[in-house]
This record gives sequence, structure tokens and C-alpha cells, in this order.
Amino acid sequence: MRDDGLVTVQALRIRYGQVDNEVQLPVTVGLMIHSDIPTRPQIDQLLNARHQASVSLYLPTGRSTLDAQQDRVVLSNLRALVRSKLEAAGADPEDVTALDESIEAIAADDDFWTRQADSLAVFLTPSSEQTFRLPNQLSQSVEISDRFHVSPLLRAVTFPQAAHVLALSKGAVRLLEIGPDGAPEEINVADMPRDAWDPRSNKVFKARDRLFVRQVDHAVRSVLNHSDLPLIIAATEGIDALYRTVNTYPHLVDTRWPGNPEELTDAELATNVRAILDTVYAAELVDLAELFDVRTSQGRAAYDVSDVARLATMGAVDTVLVDFEAVLPGSIDELSGAVTFAEKSSAESYGVNDEIARRVHLAGGRVLAVRQDDVPHGGSVAAILRYAP
Repeated sequence: MRDDGLVTVQALRIRYGQVDNEVQLPVTVGLMIHSDIPTRPQIDQLLNARHQASVSLYLPTGRSTLDAQQDRVVLSNLRALVRSKLEAAGADPEDVTALDESIEAIAADDDFWTRQADSLAVFLTPSSEQTFRLPNQLSQSVEISDRFHVSPLLRAVTFPQAAHVLALSKGAVRLLEIGPDGAPEEINVADMPRDAWDPRSNKVFKARDRLFVRQVDHAVRSVLNHSDLPLIIAATEGIDALYRTVNTYPHLVDTRWPGNPEELTDAELATNVRAILDTVYAAELVDLAELFDVRTSQGRAAYDVSDVARLATMGAVDTVLVDFEAVLPGSIDELSGAVTFAEKSSAESYGVNDEIARRVHLAGGRVLAVRQDDVPHGGSVAAILRYAP
């Protein structure tokens, strides 16, 4: 175990059980699903990584077997582009060979390509490899610099399409976790009451109902104590309203799925809840746009790239919205935050928007990777500030 908390695994690709180059990444144990959303430690690791030959690859993928075969061919074809970019940048020939072999190994991994999502992100250095299968539609791109290009990856974190679902009725209760795809997983909750039935009289009373929902809330919080995922209730109006009076989980969504959840399968609930999440995310963007206007009138907002870069360096940015499809070649001074724009990307011109996102994230601010239409004021970046500069 290294001092930074990473495990160095020599000659082993942990995820797929095949021999490969050395990998340095946090080792986590979990279910193998189509999508693997990056954790904050994984994002931090990518943001802090530095190597003159850092390769970031994004390509759209399909979930069918036929799509997967075509997608791996696309990845194989990108090898030549990566090699040419590295050679043009004067990379060490041994590094070029190592990176070329890493891409070839991923493309040749049959098991890996049987389970894909909507996009694939690949981050490589000559001595490390990390991949993420993402539930977002991302454009194909290849970036080579002294750091990774992470803005598109942050899109999956901004809107992860994941939530907890509390299927609540007087006759039954269950807690589910849903992801962007695949079957939902029922969570085993200790001390969860089975129902609101009163065994003394075989009747249901209001007092018993309130006790029931309080017990549910207590049991749920013991499981969700360290979660920040939205909690969506599937319930009839009466039991939903009663639960909200006792709820103590801070991420409970206002919108519920109406009706008796006992009449739906877990898969049907997941489909309905994913639709609710879309409306939740849309409403969040509207709220942020309104807040940006308010903060602008208070002198606590910025949308000029140079201004936002300087403020991000100062640690003054509370929330930044970044167009994850925009690549602005250039660099930002480490101390002053002054921006130097460039004509094209290179090891020194790594992308201004990406670096703004990195600095805000590492300073504890919130980074939202959005499409350009969702960036206030129509630019590629917009920031809500912690204080007026």
C-alpha cells in the first residue's frame, strides 16, 4: 500500500483478470454493471495525475454485441492517431510503445466489450490505465497533454442517473437503489418495519401510520447516512404526505411516483424513477440559471474565461458550470490564475476549461459539466462565487 492510498498492482488488470501493464488505482469491490460512474477519489486521482504522455480517449459506444464489435474497431483505429500525436509531440519512443500496447489490450479484451454503456472513457499513461463505461452520450475525442482531459467525464458525475427509491405503502415497504441502466437492487435494511398493520385489532389507525413512517425513516437513515443520492418516494398521496412530515434525509425529492408501489415490479419502478430524475436535473439547471442572475446583480458571478480562471485559482468559486464539449487550448498560471491561450492543444496547452474545473473541484467547489445551452450567459464557462471579489 502506498502513502497516497493507492494499491500498485504489477502485471494485473484488476477489472478483467487479464495480464497487462502496471495499474495504479483505488481498489474497490462491487457489482459488475454496464456503467461505472467514477468516485470522488478516482476523479481526484485523475485531476492530480501528471505525465507528459497523458492520453484521454472518449468514444460513443453501443450496448448490443454488434455495436461493441464496431466500437472496438474504432478504438483500434484510434491507436494510429494517438501514436502520431505522441510522435509529433516528441514523446519517448518507449512511452509511445507502452501506450500503443495498452490501447491494443483494451480493444482485444473480449469480456470487457460484452458489457458496455453509452460512452467509453479511457485514461492512459505509459504505466497506468483507467477506463469508465458511462451512461452519457459523449463525442469521440483524443487529447494528449501532461494531464488528463476530464470535463466530459465529469458529465457522468453531474447527472449520474442514480437514486434511491422508497417504495412505501401501508402493506409493504422496500428500499431500492437504481443506476443509469440495469436491474435495480433491493437494499437489505435492518429494523425496517414490514407494514403498518396493527396486530392488536387487525385495523390500521392514524397513530399507527405515523409510528410506521417514523420507523421507516429511522431505518432508511441508518443505511443512507453517508449517501448524497436523491431519494424518490413511490407511494399514494396520503402515505407520501405523512412520510414527508417525519423525513430526516436531506436529499428527498419533491416529486413522487404516484400510486401503489405494490402493484409494480422493481424494474417498472426503476423506469418511472429514471424519468423523474430527468425532470429533477432539468429543474436544477433552471434554479442555477436563476441563482446566477441573482449573484450577477450582487457582484458574485463571472462568465469571462479569464476572470473565472483567476477566481478559481483564488478559491473564490462556489459553483462552476463548464461546457464539457468545449476545448480551449491554453494554460493557467499556477499562482496568479492568468490565462495564456494557444492555437492548439499540447503538453503545455492542456485546456483552460478543464483546468478551471480541476481547480474548483480540488478547492471544494461544485463542478457541473453541462452542454453549452445550459451555461448561463451563453459562453463555455460560468461561475457562482463564494464572495464578491
